[in-house]
Amino acid sequence: MDVIRILLSILIPPLGVFLQVGIGIQFWLNLLLTLLGYIPGVIHAVWIITRR
Repeated sequence: MDVIRILLSILIPPLGVFLQVGIGIQFWLNLLLTLLGYIPGVIHAVWIITRR
């Protein structure tokens, strides 16, 4: 299941974080990072998924 979340995180980073932790501070932080720059959002999303 983590492989699917990581693939979704590469395509749409906030979606991968949402599937992992739901709507919370990590989701909003990832959304902000994705809006500021796509790559920081991807890095944060993959980090959240692999950490949990």
